[in-house]
Amino acid sequence: MSHTIPATLIPGDGIGPEIVDAALTVLDALGAPFEWDTQIAGLQGVKSAGDPLPPETLASIRRTRLALKGPLETPSGGGYRSSNVRLREEFQLYANLRPARTVIPGGRFDKIDLVVVRENLEGLYIGHEHYIPIGDDPHAVAMATGVNTRQGSRRLLEYAFEHAIATGRKKVTIVHKANIMKALTGLFLETGEALYREKYADKIALETVIVDACAMKLVLDPWQFDVIVTTNLFGDILSDLVAGLVGGLGMAPGANIGTDAAIFEAVHGSAPDIAGQDKANPTALLLAAAMMLDHVGRVDLGTRLRGAIDATLNTDNVRTGDLGGKAGTKAYAAALASRVRNG
Repeated sequence: MSHTIPATLIPGDGIGPEIVDAALTVLDALGAPFEWDTQIAGLQGVKSAGDPLPPETLASIRRTRLALKGPLETPSGGGYRSSNVRLREEFQLYANLRPARTVIPGGRFDKIDLVVVRENLEGLYIGHEHYIPIGDDPHAVAMATGVNTRQGSRRLLEYAFEHAIATGRKKVTIVHKANIMKALTGLFLETGEALYREKYADKIALETVIVDACAMKLVLDPWQFDVIVTTNLFGDILSDLVAGLVGGLGMAPGANIGTDAAIFEAVHGSAPDIAGQDKANPTALLLAAAMMLDHVGRVDLGTRLRGAIDATLNTDNVRTGDLGGKAGTKAYAAALASRVRNG
């Protein structure tokens, strides 16, 4: 059980290096098996290598097939595409996994425990957009083309069903807009229903919900959901909505899973306004690290880490400012590391 696992570490921009340092402090205390290869990306990549995703960073992830990353800032202008989208495309990270679990009880919504599985490579995110000029207005008409494929839909839906069953979930909800976008999201819905009949009907419950109704139901009664699986744009919106049920993006980890690589991240931004001030909350990144431990078969360590986060926040009441506490990033990490060591 003591062998090391090579993994790429990308501290990122803004508060990224601070929360990554905090995560490393806790993971060292936990005895996590990762052997880190630190690389740069985002704004740091542009400054140091002229590229938000330098070749060395991509080569490292190709070698390790595993990465933990802080938030990346995409430079404004200059034709730079989102580094996150490029990473997903480069490594065909087709499934975005966004769990939402109440960590601090007593909020507007309590005892939330659900997962959004989002398709990561297709839909409207393929970026096929163009303008049609009319008269002297070069942007008179804007057009975008979304593309969903049977194969892309099936592998994502298959992942969602398999993940739900493996983690003891009871129900999968396919979210769509097939009443209006009959081809684009109808294909996704049709593929999901056929796959369910073919492989999963006797293993887990299935329901289908139109996206706007799903958004309303999540606000009225989120406890009716278990695993939500949906297309790229809907998943982007609903996963942030679901994060809001458990305290916001500061409590929201994410995983991008592909056949040949997996990248784990805090899904919040780089927050340059508080960078270097020892104010950042590393909880989302630590929860992503717990997902990463689960992914490599160290569920024991992932469970211990989540338990230590719960105890530090709720029993010890050590919290960063965004959670109503007074602890800085380093003090919170130290308290968490102590919890990990001493239980």
